Amino acid sequence: MHDITDLEGRGIPGVGVASSEFTQAAAAQAASLGFDAAMVFVPHPIQDRNDDEMRALAEAAYDEIVARVSMT
Repeated sequence: MHDITDLEGRGIPGVGVASSEFTQAAAAQAASLGFDAAMVFVPHPIQDRNDDEMRALAEAAYDEIVARVSMT
């Protein structure tokens, strides 16, 4: 959240990507920073996924990420 806030503050559009486990944490951080960052949430967990599984998650989220960047 801090990275997206920093990028946006410098005029660089950004979208945060996190696993669905962190939706509440992202909302809490956004509220504490006073910044409503564009976020895309992928299925949790991600830490044990192999490269092919991570690629599939990224491909599934790609259109939503691009759409949210376009909205900023």
